[in-house]
Amino acid sequence: VSYPVISLVGRPNVGKSTLFNRLSNSRQALVSDFEGLTRDRQYATVQLDDETKCSIIDTGGLTNEDSLIDTGIHEQVLSALDESDVIFFIVSNKDGVTSLDLDISSQLRKLKKNIILVCNKAEGLNQVTAAEFFELGLGEPVLISAEHNQGISELIEASIPLLPQSFEDNKTEVKGIAVAVLGRPNVGKSTLINRILGE
Repeated sequence: VSYPVISLVGRPNVGKSTLFNRLSNSRQALVSDFEGLTRDRQYATVQLDDETKCSIIDTGGLTNEDSLIDTGIHEQVLSALDESDVIFFIVSNKDGVTSLDLDISSQLRKLKKNIILVCNKAEGLNQVTAAEFFELGLGEPVLISAEHNQGISELIEASIPLLPQSFEDNKTEVKGIAVAVLGRPNVGKSTLINRILGE
């Protein structure tokens, strides 16, 4: 079964893995205060609501450094973005808007994908005080605290309308009604069928 894909993207230590674990109800992704813990993509299948399943991808943090590890992370992120239907671009309220956030948002806007700006670590924050994040050019941020499970339902509600139906949902077969046209030869059965079919 092929599900729609949401990727979690952002610089290191903004809470991507914490959000991944929250959405997937797991501790699959490594979480700590050290930057760069996630190297490879992590995948999980998530039930967003009664009717919507999707795959989520946790990616490594994007940096400005050109080390071999960071180059590998960039390739992993690009691969995740390519297969994504929706991108959660995660920023940290505690850090505010950084130059790296601006760089990443500029690159994301070029992708012509559905992007939701997610402002994490936003305990007690409101939309007025979150106004600085409009600078990223991605619209109004969804305010969450992945660690404290705040704003997660709002984030899910915002993402569902942007997702295509899963392959599984599209397999629903619409069954028609069988009709038989009976009669002796040469009374116009074929003419009637052609008329019904518009031929």
